[in-house]
Amino acid sequence: MRGHDWINTCLPDELILEILRRVDSKASHDACSLVCRRWLRLERLSRTTLRIGASCIPDLFVKLLARRFVNVKSVHIDERLSVSLPVNVGKRRGRDESLLTSLKLHYAGEKSGYDEEDCESFCLTDAGLTAVGDGFSKLENLSLIWCSNVTSLGIISLAQKCSFLKSLDLQGCYVGDQGLAVVGKCCKQLEDVNLRFCESLTDAGLVDLATRVGKSLKSLGVAACARITDKSLEAVGSHCKSLETLSLDSEFIRNQGILAIAQGCPLLKVLKLQCINVTDEALMGVGISCLSLEMLALHSFQQFTDNGLRSVGKGCKKLKNLTLSDCYFLSDKGLEAIATGCAELTHLEVNGCHNIGTTGLESVGRSCPHLTELSLLYCQRIGNVALHEVGRGCKYLQALHLVDCSSIGDDAICSIAKGCRNLKKLHIRRCYEGTIQFCVRKWFFLLGGTGKMCEFNEISPPPLPYPSLSFLFYAGCFIFYLRWQLDGLLLYV
Repeated sequence: MRGHDWINTCLPDELILEILRRVDSKASHDACSLVCRRWLRLERLSRTTLRIGASCIPDLFVKLLARRFVNVKSVHIDERLSVSLPVNVGKRRGRDESLLTSLKLHYAGEKSGYDEEDCESFCLTDAGLTAVGDGFSKLENLSLIWCSNVTSLGIISLAQKCSFLKSLDLQGCYVGDQGLAVVGKCCKQLEDVNLRFCESLTDAGLVDLATRVGKSLKSLGVAACARITDKSLEAVGSHCKSLETLSLDSEFIRNQGILAIAQGCPLLKVLKLQCINVTDEALMGVGISCLSLEMLALHSFQQFTDNGLRSVGKGCKKLKNLTLSDCYFLSDKGLEAIATGCAELTHLEVNGCHNIGTTGLESVGRSCPHLTELSLLYCQRIGNVALHEVGRGCKYLQALHLVDCSSIGDDAICSIAKGCRNLKKLHIRRCYEGTIQFCVRKWFFLLGGTGKMCEFNEISPPPLPYPSLSFLFYAGCFIFYLRWQLDGLLLYV
């Protein structure tokens, strides 16, 4: 019968709930909640993740959400974002809901002459964090990004009520040692902790946390914490034997701390370092002890040399992802050691390492056949011959990013075009060698397409012989503000 509601008539609540749990996007969830009152009720029961931005009354907003969505396990609060209000719940609204819908989301930006108290009204406070603990008893993942009014009191209240917490992101929160100690005491299942820009923390807090949750902790991030030193890392190395991911950005960390991690955390897979006082000694320790390492990112090191990379290449045979950024004393020899020793490498980024040139990248092309993504930024010493080797040896390359590589020209791009038939993305910016007009024509010829002016359209794959290529980007290469389309392939020039 036309117009008959077969779904609501035939399907029980349990089946509709299972369907709603498989809906991914927030927009789809919101659309489902507008179907009817039954679906609104079931959608609220199915939602497990909430993302909250800044609002005029964030503490009240959290309380209202906790009342509506009782099965939430993940809450992300980011005060850099504008709040997204829930869909209209109907004509009948209580006093609090009427207040919620009247929030002016951009109040502080629009109000002239607002003072510091106006700004603070946009920030989640300890009261709001207490409401999170009261309302989301099943909480497993909590992210508080730049919630600057949250202190140890709020964290203590939350930790005492959310014992199932597995992931805690406190980036930019003013949380001290006392709060972190209670987290360690109450949240015994904690696996992931981000303490970036928690400036009030000291070694006492992190040592206490490592001691209490060492058996479960798998990921740790620390940045811009002036009172976190090698002492904390020694505690992590001693107690956190299951640690797999470590991200450090500190000028107060030295070799002693990194060596303690390398020797004490045999399961370490991801290591991201920006520690200007760390030297080759620490990197050698990583190469000797971290045999499970899969990703290594080194940023702004002035004391690393090829000796450190040689140790990594010799010991870290499982390395798949390597980032070298502003490491001025690394040269071709270090990259050659990585290429020779780490044949499973799939992702390589070289950014501003001015002593790495053509020879080093040639080795990658010859020795790393599984490479899928290559990013070269500000590498003036890398020339066409290097990408010729990449085109010959890296048949599975899917993405190539070239930024301000002044010695790379048409021949290099054509070598990639001929050899890397799985290429999906090509991004070129400010590569001045040769004339990009010729480079574009050669790509037209190789792709078998014709160029014409067009408006911005959705990117779609071009015809054979490159069915996988979906994105081309040229900027700063003598031709500006033109967009070309090759039978569905979008090319920025």
